[in-house]
Parts: sequence; structure tokens; C-alpha cells
Amino acid sequence: MPKHIEIFQIDAFTSEPFKGNPAAVVLDNSLSENEMKNIAAEMNLSETAFLSDSELANFNLRWFTPKSEVKLCGHATIASLHYLYEKNLLKENSTVTFNTKSGNLKAGRNNSSYWMQLPIINFSRVENSLTELYSALGLKSEQINNDAFIGSNGYLFICVDNLTTLFNLRPDFNRISEILSSQNNFSDIAIYTLQTIESESVAHIRFFAPNEGIFEDPATGSAAGPLLLLLEKQNLIENFSNDRIYIIEQGDVLNRPGRIGVSYNSKENILKIFGKAVTTLKGSLII
Repeated sequence: MPKHIEIFQIDAFTSEPFKGNPAAVVLDNSLSENEMKNIAAEMNLSETAFLSDSELANFNLRWFTPKSEVKLCGHATIASLHYLYEKNLLKENSTVTFNTKSGNLKAGRNNSSYWMQLPIINFSRVENSLTELYSALGLKSEQINNDAFIGSNGYLFICVDNLTTLFNLRPDFNRISEILSSQNNFSDIAIYTLQTIESESVAHIRFFAPNEGIFEDPATGSAAGPLLLLLEKQNLIENFSNDRIYIIEQGDVLNRPGRIGVSYNSKENILKIFGKAVTTLKGSLII
């Protein structure tokens, strides 16, 4: 007897359909891990989020790319919050907890926007040569600003000089995938510039994760949050203020502009991301 599984497709970090980053969301207690993998591959989005009942939090939450399960995903969590709000399982100005592979995460909805708390990560300066990777990305040495850093989340952060350089990248994903597979220091690549499209933003970012089935992600909360932390640690944000929501841009080069709000409280060591979301599809999977 086939199972009918309700599924939503939701664009996160935007209030407009077909902008930001799409994620699929399912709330179901009966799915096996193999069924989750098959659904994520079928949806072929950067992430599909699976919610279920939890004894450790309000909900269990797992995230799958078309190729594998990941430990953290910002945009699919924002999408999950929007799903819960539309199903009347999340109220305005309220908080929920998710049991995830990154531990219990707090999240919620306030002032018609969603937020989630991210784990704090550490950064280490890259000491080895990245010449081969820069070449695969289409970067010249004079276009690179500052040192590169690796986060404890496995993301490599590279700063470039301006938006023109960032938008003109022509990544060779076959070469990049080979380079990523040849080492175990980092798994994904975040390239950013402090030049922005909108004056109120603090950075613009592009994110590549070819070994997880994501050539380029349109809006990546799990990269934007740590990026603000990295910029704050390097004193690159003028007059930084605790709990102020800073905007990081992404996705414009893909014609899917997303805007990710990020705040950090250095006294309490709390990092949060913020965003809006909009449902673009509701349907039923038959498996």
C-alpha cells in the first residue's frame, strides 16, 4: 500500500516567490532514513528538511542534500519554521526547539520573520597553499583580500576584492570536487566580498559544495552566520553592535537574490540568523 506524504516547497530568505533558496519540508513520523534519502534525491533541491515528533525537543529535524545528510542547514530550518507556522504549529512571537545532529537548536518567529540560533564555530588561518583551488575557481592572487580561514564546520572562507570579481567567478566544479576529495581540512567553499549591492548590507557571498550535490547554493544561512562571526573577530565591521541584525547578500548572480539577517552577541556568545519565507508549492508524495 503506497504512502501519501504531504510536502511543501518553500523559498527561504525572501518574501518573494522564486527568490532566495528553495527547500522542501516534510512532517512525518513514519519515514525511514532510506526513504528520506530517496525523497531528497527526487526533490533535487539543495536541502530537504524532515520534521518528526521528538522526546528531546519540540521536533526532530534532519536535513538531506540530493546526495547525503548534513549536520546543519540554515535555509531549510527557516523553511521548516514557515511550514510549522502555516500548519498552525508555530505561533507569532514564540520559540521552538529542534533536536538535530548539531544538538538542540532554538528557533522561532518574531515580527513576521523567522530566526534560528547557530552553533558557535572556531576559525583557523589557512597556512597551506590554495593556488590550485584559486585556479579552479578562476581567481587571481591579486583579487584575493586578507587570509583565508577554515571554520570548524568545514567551510573555507575566502575574501575577494569586489563584486565584479565575485560575480565573474567561473568555477571548474570537476577540479574543485577533486581538490575537496584530496584533503580533509574543508568540505565547502564560501567566497565573499565586503562590497555589497545594497548600502545597508555588510557582505556578499557565494557558496559552493559540489561534493554534496550542490554546485552553488542561492542563500546559505550556515555560511552567512559564521561569516559575520569571522568579520567581527577581525574587526572588519565598523562600530559593531551586539544583537544588531546585519544583512548578508547572496544569490543575485543566480537571479535568486536572498537576504540573510545575522546577529551576534559577543557577551553571551550567541549567533542567530534571520529571514522571511514564502511557500511556492504544496503537494503529496506517493512512495
